[in-house]
Amino acid sequence: QVQLVESGGGLVQAGGSLRLTCAASRSTANMESMGWYRQAPGKQRELVAAVTRSGIRHVFDSAKGRFTISSDSAKNTVYLQMDSLEPDDTAAYYCYVRMDLTTTWGRGLQVTVSS
Repeated sequence: QVQLVESGGGLVQAGGSLRLTCAASRSTANMESMGWYRQAPGKQRELVAAVTRSGIRHVFDSAKGRFTISSDSAKNTVYLQMDSLEPDDTAAYYCYVRMDLTTTWGRGLQVTVSS
């Protein structure tokens, strides 16, 4: 079973940037999609950004124009570049990969944006 290791979270001031990294333990060449969800306290987990096997990238809702998802297939890694961060971006961010009819999650990491 694939494992996901996330890195890059932390504390940043509003307007700042962070880059999240998610590395898979084995090839994700046959994945359906890979990307990031987030969950703020008291809120449901929501999809932030994803990339499909064909390379199509999606960024959702309030992250549009500020977040960018990219991938490196040789490293089985996806990145989430987050710019112009806002306090509402504060949440636990979870990497996922959908592959072989199974969704695997990372352990999550905290992103805190101070005002």
